[in-house]
Amino acid sequence: MIDVRLIRQDPDAVRQRLAARGKGGETSAAIGRVLALDAERRALIGEGDELKARRNAVSQQVGERRRRGESADDLIAETRTAGDRIKEIDARLREVEGAVEHELLRIPNLVDPSVPEGGEEANVVVRTWGEPREFGFAPRPHWEIGTELGLMDLAGGAKVAGSGFPAYRGMGARLQRALINFFLDLHTREHGYTEVEPPFLVTRESMQGTGQYPKFVEDGDAYELPEDGLYLVPTSEVPLVNLLRDELLDAGRLPTRFTAYSPCFRREAGAAGKDTRGLLRLHQFDKVELVRFERPERSWEALEEMTGHAERVLQLLGLPYRVLLLAGGDTGFGSAKTYDLEVWAPGVDRWLEVSSASNMTDFQARRASIRYRPEPGARPEFVHTLNASGLALPRTVIALLENGQQEDGSVSVPEALRPYLGTDRLVRP
Repeated sequence: MIDVRLIRQDPDAVRQRLAARGKGGETSAAIGRVLALDAERRALIGEGDELKARRNAVSQQVGERRRRGESADDLIAETRTAGDRIKEIDARLREVEGAVEHELLRIPNLVDPSVPEGGEEANVVVRTWGEPREFGFAPRPHWEIGTELGLMDLAGGAKVAGSGFPAYRGMGARLQRALINFFLDLHTREHGYTEVEPPFLVTRESMQGTGQYPKFVEDGDAYELPEDGLYLVPTSEVPLVNLLRDELLDAGRLPTRFTAYSPCFRREAGAAGKDTRGLLRLHQFDKVELVRFERPERSWEALEEMTGHAERVLQLLGLPYRVLLLAGGDTGFGSAKTYDLEVWAPGVDRWLEVSSASNMTDFQARRASIRYRPEPGARPEFVHTLNASGLALPRTVIALLENGQQEDGSVSVPEALRPYLGTDRLVRP
């Protein structure tokens, strides 16, 4: 969440940076409520401190009078009145602090000044890699290729769990496993990440720590088990970040880099009816995630490194892609700056997002209370957290099938993936 002191010190600057997201009126009103509540909170604290100091002083006077054998009834009445008011202040203070937290939890992160204003139309192509393949035939979409080669059973998955829950068979299932192992090996062996096998269920506290609660939950995008107080993970970013929740880290532990595979579960409530063919938009999908904990002064350099790690996967797979700097209105709730990696899919004739790399600055660390001590004896500071997909599997599979398709119906497998898959070509079973 945003530091309330920053709002107090320069509310207009905060409003201006939030307006870059295209929600100026909504967030400006929230900032106004925070300022009013914060002013009341500070006034209550000041009044309470004065009353407590006066009560202590009067209590000493009561003792002095009693030692002299004098009546202290008026002073005792004063301490009782002060005590009653202190109880009222403490009760109201709890209400105000709860209201401040309620507001702060719903205010998005401040986007970095380097992020362009506007919505999706204002996203900037930073660079491209590779050239889209020229076909001597009309390229087919992945759902036709995958079904014909027996790789996926979309109808079977829908029969079992409903639409958006694909089933993979034979070499399709093996392709999923091969990609996961390839991604994890690359990130652990070449990029310095520690592999984690996280829980696939998380608490509300964990969802709040990374920013999925309350927004993601209130928007209806989370799969919830209310009787257990748990949620299916929307991304393994949630458990990975929360592994260090409420910890004070020694500076020697930074940077800390985690990577993990997990299935991801999202209702996609706001995207009903969009991209329903094949693997374009799913409720359950596999993803390998990258998470980093960094010193604040290194986080922007780390964002570039992490983006490069995701790009390396696409380069080894030989898939043409482009890197977008997202505009403020297209930047995620908790992110200060995000790069999207989009891969070219000729069968559907579209660029498809396969990774988002984001610097969350101290937004998550403040919510999850993850701090570090820069040096012995120094005052603790919040770390910066970053995350990236390294990569998401469904659209990677789409790109592999559609870019690797051959006129005879087979699919050529990239050389880097062949040792994991055990073949250089996917063919009809």
